[in-house]
Amino acid sequence: MTTDRFDFKAAASLLAADGWCVQPGLMSAAQTQALATECAAMHDAKLLLPARTGAAHTASALRGDSTHWFVTGAMSAPQQAFAERIDALRIALNRELMLGLVECESHYAVYRPGAGYARHLDRLRDNDARVVSAVFYLNENWQETDGGALRLYLEDGTHRDIYPHAGTLLLFLSAQFEHAVLPATRDRMSIACWMRQRSLGATT
Repeated sequence: MTTDRFDFKAAASLLAADGWCVQPGLMSAAQTQALATECAAMHDAKLLLPARTGAAHTASALRGDSTHWFVTGAMSAPQQAFAERIDALRIALNRELMLGLVECESHYAVYRPGAGYARHLDRLRDNDARVVSAVFYLNENWQETDGGALRLYLEDGTHRDIYPHAGTLLLFLSAQFEHAVLPATRDRMSIACWMRQRSLGATT
């Protein structure tokens, strides 16, 4: 059963005003737990692969996570539930902000203790498809002393640290905000998602 707690209009308003926001309630507690259980089981079964960077998908010391992409037509029930909710958000953002978002891409991400991701921008060089970045966190009973914050670098030179508490959704404009994942002292699980437009030069 899906939650009705998520405020789509508030998310759109905050994204329009600040370029980023943190919102609860995208998924129910049971749905979030199902995703966390599946992500951990897939990681234990070595079904998550070391992540790669850039359009060329090359191995890099910049990031230390392992990932599993959600594949349309081959999603588990928890993945499908997430995909439906994030697509509902995509449609709401289009309605409120006219962003021209046509699809979402998502993957599980697990960082082992001590692993992180250096400061970077989500929009790839020479590819403007990614418009909105979304991160949905799966970690029950996370404490700030566990580390693992996503550090979002703001345009005024300051930064905000968003800790990966289960059920938290972070949204930000992909082309605007550099960010980093700080190392944690325990396994850190999330779903990374990008809402995409048709890139310049793309054909239909």
